[in-house]
Amino acid sequence: MDVLPACMPEYHLCSSYLQGSERVWVSWHWNCRQLQAAMFWMVVKEDGHMITARQEPRLVLVSITLENNYLTLEAPGMEQIVLPIKLPSSNKIHDCRLFGLDIKGRDCGDEVAQWFTNYLKTQAYRLVQFDTSMKGRTTKNLYPSESYLQNYEIAYPDCSPVHLISEASLVDLNTRLKKKVKMEHFRPNIVVSGCEAFEEDTWDELLIGDVEMKRVLSCPRCVLTTVDPDTGIIDRKEPLETLKSYRLCDPSVKSIYQSSPLFGMYFSVEKLGSLRVGDPVYRMVD
Repeated sequence: MDVLPACMPEYHLCSSYLQGSERVWVSWHWNCRQLQAAMFWMVVKEDGHMITARQEPRLVLVSITLENNYLTLEAPGMEQIVLPIKLPSSNKIHDCRLFGLDIKGRDCGDEVAQWFTNYLKTQAYRLVQFDTSMKGRTTKNLYPSESYLQNYEIAYPDCSPVHLISEASLVDLNTRLKKKVKMEHFRPNIVVSGCEAFEEDTWDELLIGDVEMKRVLSCPRCVLTTVDPDTGIIDRKEPLETLKSYRLCDPSVKSIYQSSPLFGMYFSVEKLGSLRVGDPVYRMVD
């Protein structure tokens, strides 16, 4: 297989370490095994139903650091809390519900549960962790009528662990908005520069560093894009309404995306490795 230059990533964001808590910046590089592990936490109600910033917008103000096998959480007005990545096997396993599908999660303990409960001040919450002995969700579960999609398994991310957007696409969107938005409104893992707006829509297989990725789906956008990442306030209008004016899907794939506008691309990791700021992005072609 040959590789062709696609564009150059100027920087990248690592987000979605916690479902709904997606304000995490990494300034050097990440290893795919670290990113994969970091996707394995979720905030839930006591009945196991997921909670994201769609329901609790202030979750975007939670910052997460993953270092030396410990997860550190910080939020406005809260003392930071540190918990180990490796949980005791004796911790309770919850039956959880994520986008209408059942999935398991190991409880992270009373201290961090109280931390989230005190911060959000609406009801009792708990933090759960997915481990590799648990069964994830598959594309067959997520899109049962779309048999042509590649089959893969994920834990708590919406559709895929890797979400890529180009800077040019954001620039294009901002030319249409009265109030400009930032990349944090969309929470990608990887931001690339040096290409045309929405050129990422056409990329099927990529090589960045020594990481090989394969396209899964376009990213359908929802009300979460209207949460201000600096204030945690949701306005439920922009940039979603503007995206709907020009980024709806082709009718042939409406069964997947419905009326959601598309912005960004989901990729699966086909070969584990590391990528760094400044690595060139290559399209892999036969």
